[in-house]
Amino acid sequence: MEPKKIEWPEEGDLVIATAKTITDYGAYVVLDEYQKEGLLHVSEVSSGWVRNIRNFVREGQKFVLKVLRVDTEKGHIDLSLRRVTKRERKEKVLLWKKERKADSLLRSASEELKISSQEIYEKVGTLLEKEFGGIYEGLEKTAREDAEILLKMGIPENIATVIEKIAKEKIKVPMVKVKGTLSIQCSKPNGVNLIRDSLLSAQKIEPKGTKIRAYVVAPPRYRIVVSAVDYKEAEEILDRVTEAVTKNIEKAGGQATFKREK
Repeated sequence: MEPKKIEWPEEGDLVIATAKTITDYGAYVVLDEYQKEGLLHVSEVSSGWVRNIRNFVREGQKFVLKVLRVDTEKGHIDLSLRRVTKRERKEKVLLWKKERKADSLLRSASEELKISSQEIYEKVGTLLEKEFGGIYEGLEKTAREDAEILLKMGIPENIATVIEKIAKEKIKVPMVKVKGTLSIQCSKPNGVNLIRDSLLSAQKIEPKGTKIRAYVVAPPRYRIVVSAVDYKEAEEILDRVTEAVTKNIEKAGGQATFKREK
């Protein structure tokens, strides 16, 4: 996993910080991601008047703060709480949680493989960051698909296999669902078999990381449910499935109509 940052943050950056010491004029905090200390002045705690800073900040409390000024020569970092919007706070916390989760998963992999944390980061972490913009994003894609994406990046097979196993066990991939109903009619003697085979064949369209379910609601209605990472992909797959079923049924002399469900 990636070592803690040792460089300085830049003005305007959002950082995760833990309150260390509370004084009347402000709170000294530790920047979790940088191994640096900074000052949250009482005037930057709230947009309103702060009578007692201890009503807003307590020791050990974590915050998302905005960097106002950085003086590397003096070692000073001035921070603000009141200038962080709700949206910024939410996005930063989510990113921080992902980074911690990725760190934990790589640590588990290094222990199982019996190699150092530095080695697993060099052989996996750096490549995932380069390919996907972040370690967690790469692990999430591995959980959604398989180790093949890791092998294509040059990660050794023994490591890729362990990473895939851990990712699939520990990461719950967010999915969206779209669905619709096919009304199918086929008057041929083997019509039931033709419908069944057509639905089973359409399910084979299923790309990696997605899921297609087809089941009977009540003849002649059959529901198609597609699960994918985003709605655009799910809608495209649903269109392909319904089009394939419709063509197969019409080719067999039957009819099929599709109705999208909300």
